[in-house]
Amino acid sequence: MTTSAAAPTRREQILSEAARLFAERGFHGVGVDEIGAAVGISGPGLYRHFAGKDAMLAELLVGISERLLTGGRHRVAEAAGDPGAVLASLIDGHIDFALDDRALITLHDRELDRLREEDRKLVRQLQRQYVELWVEVVRELHPAAPEAEARVTVHAVFGLLNSTPHLGSLGRDAMESLLRRLADGAFAALSAR
Repeated sequence: MTTSAAAPTRREQILSEAARLFAERGFHGVGVDEIGAAVGISGPGLYRHFAGKDAMLAELLVGISERLLTGGRHRVAEAAGDPGAVLASLIDGHIDFALDDRALITLHDRELDRLREEDRKLVRQLQRQYVELWVEVVRELHPAAPEAEARVTVHAVFGLLNSTPHLGSLGRDAMESLLRRLADGAFAALSAR
């Protein structure tokens, strides 16, 4: 029996195209008419789905932060307490994000300050929770490492993985393998004291 993924909803299509266009040309460089045209509706037709571009940006950036945190929590629960398996799963999940959602990484880097204060605070809160999820696992795996070093290493790995939009591509499999080795090496450095 084969199953196929559900077709994206119109709302998801709009968000996907908005992310792509915002990443390519900047938030202010894209109008609602262009986003609408990319999904085959009029610009004003977007207002049936979103209050405006600001709402799209907020949903994209809050949404990806929520998705990373939820996915991370799920991976921790799935690995059932084995810190090595948990960390490997977290790395795999973040690599998938970094390779599959490059536009969202670019968008976050360039446009986070455009969010309303309330939404920006929510993104930061979700990101802190995601970091702490990783720090807890890293501390279990490397108990001798000071907490500050574990936290800095987690941030460094995120920086490494999230740099993918700015790198050339080696092909999906080769890039995934290289990123995994680099992340593993960064965490292994916590024990090499």
